[in-house]
Amino acid sequence: MAAAVISSLSKSFGQIPLSAIPHMLDCILTSTALSPSSLFSSLLDDLPDLIEGANKDGKLDSDRRNSIASMVGALCHLLTIAKTHHEGLQSFIWKGFIPLMKMGHEFDHELLNQIADSFFDVVQRTNAWEVLEATLVPFFLRSIGISAGMIQNGDLLGTGCDRSSVFHVSTDLLKNIIENLDASKDCTLSTSQYFPLPLSCHVLSITLDAGLRTFRAAPVTGSVLEDVCYVEKFTANLLCNLCNVTERLLLQSLENRSCTIGFLLPVIFKAFVSHGSFKTSVHGHTHILSRNHFFMRMWTCCRKLFSLGSLERRDAYRVLSLYMSYFSCSGTFENTNMTDAAEVFDIRNEKELWNEIKRGLVDDEGLVRKQALHILKLLLRISSGNHHSDISETKTQGKHSVPHGVTKRDLWAYKEAESLGVGKLCNSADSGLNSRQQWEAFLLLFEMLEEYGTHLVEAAWNHQITLLLQFSVSCDNFVSAITGSVHQTRSETWAEVFSWLSILWKRGFCHDNPQVRCMIMQSFLGIEWIKYGSCVKSVPESFILGSLMEALNDPVHHSDFGVKGVYSSKTIEGAAHFLHHYASYMDAREAVIFLNSLASLAKRISFSRAGLMGLAECIAASAFGACKYSDNKAKSCEFGVVDKVQLEYSLENSQDDDRTELLDVLRYVLESSKQHFNPNYRFRVCKKVVEAAASLVPASDVSLEMLLHFISTLPREVTDYGGSLRVRVQDWLLQNHHAYHSGGIQMQLMESLNEFPQGFIIHHCPFQNFDDEDLDAWEFEVRRWARVLFLVIKEEHQLVPLITFIQNHGTDICEQNNHSEWIPVKFLTLILGLIQEIQVMQRRKDGFKVQNKFEIGLLETEEEQSSDSEASNIYNMFTDSLLFVLEELVSFANLSCSIFSSGSDIEDEVLPGSVRGKLGGPSQRRLSISLTTAVLQSTISIKAVACIYAWCAKHRSGILLNSAFAAVWKFLCNTISSPICNSETEAEVCLAAYEALAPALKALVSVLSPQTLVLFIESSKSLQPAMEGEPRLDTLVLSFLQNINSLLAVGFMARTRRAVLLNWKWVILESLLSIPYFTFESKLQLEDGSFLFSDAALINIFTDTVESLENAGEGSVLPMLRSIRLALELFASRRSSSVCSRFTGVDSQMIWRLVHSSWILHTSCNKRRVAHIAALLSSVLHPSLFSDGDMHDADNEPGPLKWFVEKLLEEGTKSPRTIRLAALHLTGLLLSNPTTVKYYIKELKLLTLYGSVAFDEDFEAELTENHDARTEVSLLSKIQDSELTEAFINTELYARVSVANLFYKLAHLTKRLGSSTGDKESQSALESGKLFLLELLDSVVNDKDLAKELYKKHSAIHRRKVRAWQMICVLSQFVDDDVVGEVTHCLQISLYRNNLPSVRQYLETFAINIYLKFPSLVSEQLVLLLRDYDMRPQALSSYVFIAANVILHASKDVQLKHLDELLPPILPLLTSHHHSLRGFTQVLLHQVLGKFFPPPDPKSSEFIPLEKKCFEDLKLYLAKNSDCTRLRASMEGYLDAYNPKTSVTPAGIFVSRVEEIGFESVPTSLMDRVVNFLNDVREDLRCSMAKDIVTIKNESLNMAEAIEELSTACEEKLELPKDTHLDFQKKITLSKHEKQDLGSSSLLGKGEVYKKLLEMEKEDDLLDQLWRSRSLAMEKIRGNRQHIILVASLIDRIPNLAGLARTCEVFKAQGLAVADAKIVHDKQFQLISVTAEKWVPIVEVPVNSVKVFLEKKKREGYSILGLEQTANSVPLDQFIYPKKTVLVLGREKEGIPVDIIHVLDACIEIPQLGVVRSLNVHVSGAIALWEYTRQQRL
Repeated sequence: MAAAVISSLSKSFGQIPLSAIPHMLDCILTSTALSPSSLFSSLLDDLPDLIEGANKDGKLDSDRRNSIASMVGALCHLLTIAKTHHEGLQSFIWKGFIPLMKMGHEFDHELLNQIADSFFDVVQRTNAWEVLEATLVPFFLRSIGISAGMIQNGDLLGTGCDRSSVFHVSTDLLKNIIENLDASKDCTLSTSQYFPLPLSCHVLSITLDAGLRTFRAAPVTGSVLEDVCYVEKFTANLLCNLCNVTERLLLQSLENRSCTIGFLLPVIFKAFVSHGSFKTSVHGHTHILSRNHFFMRMWTCCRKLFSLGSLERRDAYRVLSLYMSYFSCSGTFENTNMTDAAEVFDIRNEKELWNEIKRGLVDDEGLVRKQALHILKLLLRISSGNHHSDISETKTQGKHSVPHGVTKRDLWAYKEAESLGVGKLCNSADSGLNSRQQWEAFLLLFEMLEEYGTHLVEAAWNHQITLLLQFSVSCDNFVSAITGSVHQTRSETWAEVFSWLSILWKRGFCHDNPQVRCMIMQSFLGIEWIKYGSCVKSVPESFILGSLMEALNDPVHHSDFGVKGVYSSKTIEGAAHFLHHYASYMDAREAVIFLNSLASLAKRISFSRAGLMGLAECIAASAFGACKYSDNKAKSCEFGVVDKVQLEYSLENSQDDDRTELLDVLRYVLESSKQHFNPNYRFRVCKKVVEAAASLVPASDVSLEMLLHFISTLPREVTDYGGSLRVRVQDWLLQNHHAYHSGGIQMQLMESLNEFPQGFIIHHCPFQNFDDEDLDAWEFEVRRWARVLFLVIKEEHQLVPLITFIQNHGTDICEQNNHSEWIPVKFLTLILGLIQEIQVMQRRKDGFKVQNKFEIGLLETEEEQSSDSEASNIYNMFTDSLLFVLEELVSFANLSCSIFSSGSDIEDEVLPGSVRGKLGGPSQRRLSISLTTAVLQSTISIKAVACIYAWCAKHRSGILLNSAFAAVWKFLCNTISSPICNSETEAEVCLAAYEALAPALKALVSVLSPQTLVLFIESSKSLQPAMEGEPRLDTLVLSFLQNINSLLAVGFMARTRRAVLLNWKWVILESLLSIPYFTFESKLQLEDGSFLFSDAALINIFTDTVESLENAGEGSVLPMLRSIRLALELFASRRSSSVCSRFTGVDSQMIWRLVHSSWILHTSCNKRRVAHIAALLSSVLHPSLFSDGDMHDADNEPGPLKWFVEKLLEEGTKSPRTIRLAALHLTGLLLSNPTTVKYYIKELKLLTLYGSVAFDEDFEAELTENHDARTEVSLLSKIQDSELTEAFINTELYARVSVANLFYKLAHLTKRLGSSTGDKESQSALESGKLFLLELLDSVVNDKDLAKELYKKHSAIHRRKVRAWQMICVLSQFVDDDVVGEVTHCLQISLYRNNLPSVRQYLETFAINIYLKFPSLVSEQLVLLLRDYDMRPQALSSYVFIAANVILHASKDVQLKHLDELLPPILPLLTSHHHSLRGFTQVLLHQVLGKFFPPPDPKSSEFIPLEKKCFEDLKLYLAKNSDCTRLRASMEGYLDAYNPKTSVTPAGIFVSRVEEIGFESVPTSLMDRVVNFLNDVREDLRCSMAKDIVTIKNESLNMAEAIEELSTACEEKLELPKDTHLDFQKKITLSKHEKQDLGSSSLLGKGEVYKKLLEMEKEDDLLDQLWRSRSLAMEKIRGNRQHIILVASLIDRIPNLAGLARTCEVFKAQGLAVADAKIVHDKQFQLISVTAEKWVPIVEVPVNSVKVFLEKKKREGYSILGLEQTANSVPLDQFIYPKKTVLVLGREKEGIPVDIIHVLDACIEIPQLGVVRSLNVHVSGAIALWEYTRQQRL
């Protein structure tokens, strides 16, 4: 029977509710003989089977869940009533509770909690805590230890009374656990496995929670006192163990920390909320577990976590959040039971906590920022426990007063801040904010930056920041609430204030919205920092060097940067001003360290152009600021506190190494500026850096080496003669601003510079041998020294030590070579460096003087003449010293060059792999180190001899330098006649010989003189005896080509070394071909008049060069192209000479090969270098070839030159510099050869219509810095008009400017037509001009793009139209009788078409010039056109302008005739209905009448005809009328300055443009001025009318209810029929007795009249019925509409309004409110709305009446909603719309104004997930309207 009862009971558990189980069991126990213990044992035996079934199925359905819950309830009830002495409970723990916990953790957490509640209820009732302490707690603690890896294989990691003993399990307990687990049927429970860590933590946490509940609920008196004490002991011990576990787990993995924070910490903190400390017993020793001690341990863990990583930081924040949330309400931590006075821990006093919160608030991860903000809020609630007033409670009730003098935007900001509930207006300036209110303002700003929309940030930012700064000076500032008494001094307080404010600034600087970033930057820079005195120094330096400078690198802050060539911005200026003030309170030491850190940012941050300029400006401003207050003793600030800061600027106190380091990082800033190619930009950066260095780093305090490094980084153009920074750098180096010791510093610097050569030469090298890298380093060192030397030298006597050194060391150079090979080489390197520096200085000086004379036109001043005299003396001294040592140097060169003549004596050595593996560059010689040293020595010696020879020959005439020339010539002969090489080493030596020969030969050729030329010719005969009559240099050049080509062909050299040899080949060939050129330049004549080169030699050179052109390396391009150009010039000279009449020159096939090879070369170059492009143009398009017609056209096919030009321009459309240089050269050639213009009409048209980027910085930089680029550009053929070329060469206008200038010059050439000279050229020029004019006119009339009438302003079509008509205006001079008819036909077609005024003004100018040139056309065409009154007003306006200017500018012989013909058709247009035509005519007619109708003499008695009187009165009206006067005043003298003849010149079209005009050089036209004036007047009138309408509508809306009440009263009084007031046209019908009365009246005496009245009344009744039926139909339609009204009065963009109207009709909205109902008649509105305005009710509510309208609708029962992002906005998907709704939409950018927000009942917002935080207002309205519709449909 018992088994049957138990079986049936087990089956019934699934159907019986848990609450009924105890009663059912009591009934069973009463009705049966079963005892509670036996029933418990039976049910407990069945429980594992139930658990096992659930585990096998892998799921837990509802029936099984209910069965388990009921069975557990039954077992717990039986345990309660059974007397098992806890044995039953222990069995239940092992067989039931632990397996159920694991199952519940896997399947059902709710079941787990339910089982736990039942279990701990039993424990509480039976007081079985000792059982838990002996079984459950150790088991799960051990499980935690195993899960976390703190114990392994059952062994403890530590023993004794420490935190490791938490996991200790006794042997008996462990044996008991094993026995029970082995007896369990749950195979998942074993000693070798462990429970999941979350489950173990969860069980222990609920266990502790149950103990705490029992401890708090139990009484402390009576018989249960002993039980209570044990509960307390159990709770304390478990709490102690969990505290130790928590501390261990927090420093482990992420999963362990999550379990600890999620399960253990909450219950631990909960325990410490009510009890400050607990007594625990560990191994018989009593300890006190205080919460202060535990908090200290937790804080230590958090500090460790903060330093580990982002994930650890998040967990540390979670710990702190838990801590704050549990203890946020207690201001002090008082212990309830016992206190430990020795342990006092308040986390608010931990400075590291506040610093960590600061770091968290600016972290890159949003989650970290939110956690830090949450902790900050909790901390502030703790620290503000004594402050009970809220910001909204401290303000007085009623209306707040607004400070005087605020702008509308500031007022709106105040109201917006007030609407958010924080930062309300103070009643007066004296009522400040307390610390809590300031913190709320801080939190508001931070949350705005994180969450809110842009307009909210803009509204509250400036106001709240001002409040925080204003009240931070008070004792109750917001940092005092967290620092307490820690910060006592004022500077420390301000440092804390600015550290918190810098958090807001940093977050604002990196905001997603660029508008917010700009606003916050301007807010920061707009603070009047000077008011805060020395407090500004408290701004964190890390913020300045970090966030501020990074924000300064943000392009959004520099929209005005680079505009009009000004490389600055308001943001840069503001930042510089701030740093100037910031650094003004630093001493020299601090300033140097700060500037060092500031300039070092250039190494860490990749600065943009604006960012680097901002950095340079800030560096200079900081340096000036550090010097500004050097003599001031104190400064006062706005708050009346005197800063007792002694600012003594003492350069002596700063260490030299700091200044050296500062100069080094400033040098890096200069290096960074080189990546930006604009010279003006680089100059400004250099200027600021130099000013900073000169301010803080005395040149005498740094080493010469560092000084040379810094100066060498500066661009040469700013420090050379005439450079903009030359004087400033000189003053700095010589310390001229310190007059009292400048002389000593100057002597010290000169001594260092004079000692440099000695130290440089005798400096010991670690090895006797050297290579190219060493030589390059020496050359660089010498160049740096020479540059500074000649920068400092002012007088010739300062050079005496250097001259003495040169003479002493130069005379025994051969002897020095015996001791050390590198000493002579260093000496020669020094000499070469000095020569090169003097040459550069001389070239710069000559160029500057030429430019100055050209620009200023002044003669040299006495100072300049004195400077020239000093320079001449220096040159003479240097020349004398060189002549003194020249013979010794020649001997040394002859000795050194023996290496090249050794030939087969050179052994071919096996080179190391490191050498053989290197590729590329002249430094990678494939020679041994000793041989490399010998080769370099000979190379530098021969180069030095040649350069010294050239220098002395140039600066000392009449001297013989035969020995130097002989040495170089001997070297030349030996090199070009060297035998064939037999090894790679010999080939390398030969290559080195050519490397030395190239600069030597170039130096010799550059100083050709009659004596030198004779030496050349005579010496060339020594190579091979020339035949009689053979050109003098043929043997030389042919021997050179044969030898070097053989060397290239032998095959011993590596590919890269052959490329190097090829470079030297072309350089040497260029020098050889330059000999005739320099001969011509020096006006040297050969005795027999023969040529230096033969025909065969020239053709051989030309062919060899052209064939190699395709594969030319980058270094060979320039010399090869120059060689081709020189060869073509020699061809041309021979062709023009009568000596060689049989010379045929180059043929067409040779030129075809040239252009093909040149084109391949051009397209293969990755970089379009200016020098390469210019050389290509001048070489291929050579003037000597351009005059040949066959080069342009051959049998109606493009000739070679035309083919090349076509290809070049086609490719040049993608390369601005290519097409600009091509335009420059091509137009110059065409001007020189007018007969060839006809071949290039298509190309000239392309150049006319071409457009590209406006500025090419690389182009400017190359022209400024690259000598080759300047030289090659100067050689291009160009039109002699430097003003146009210099002004436009680097603009997109230059292509058509050059074409315009070409035809302007050709037009002048046509004036010579008919003269004895130039008939052919003039005729060709005229025909070409006509051809180009007709081509352009045909394009503007028939081209599908140029003929378009509808196009956007500033579009590509608009630009091309402007360009075409600008050129047509220039071509107006080519109109002749034979083409004038065709021209005027095209002109009239174009004038009739629609064109923008910027295009039409050029049509008008062209037409004026045509009619002035052909007066007969005025009567034939113009008069008839003016009388065509059906013409478009735009075209008619143009003809009025044309006619008026024809009258005004015609010649005197036809002027009156034109007046008689044109004035009558113009007069009627004064009455035109078109306002612009009418105004236009008034302006022009006033100009005409003022010229031809002078004021009449009042004394004259002459009879005045009627028409003259009319004209006089008309002129008087136009002159006196105020509107006409205002209209003329807006023209600004346009008509007086307008000249149609100068307006068709290139200067009139391009040069006279206003700088502000950025669109194609187009000025504002007269029609534009008139239309703008009329629009302004119309807008003023519209605003005035709108104000009147608003006033009327406001009165109407205010009177609406009164009128309604009055009409109701009238209806009741008059007792009108029902609905009569709805039909306003209904007539009142007379009653029967009223008709009778009227019938007897004398007024209607006749019945016929009354009968007619009755008929009329019937007709009225029919109309009335029709109107009523229509009204009912409309009311029915309105009744079907939804009860929502959209208010769009704040929206002004037509597309948005039209789209909203369409949306309202689609969703059947009740109405749409707009500011102006007339908008529905706009064509754009109708196009978008697609007739929606005809169906949706549109009501006009002006902006000023919106508030009144909303209040009226609110009284009618509507809910007023706003679609806006505010602090209290409700997400759209969570909002329930009222049925009657008015939805207000905000402005496109600003949103809904604050005054309207206060009227709203609620604000809704659309949830947004992306980066862009705004939607178009039309889209937003449509989404909101659809959501309303969706809700209403449900």
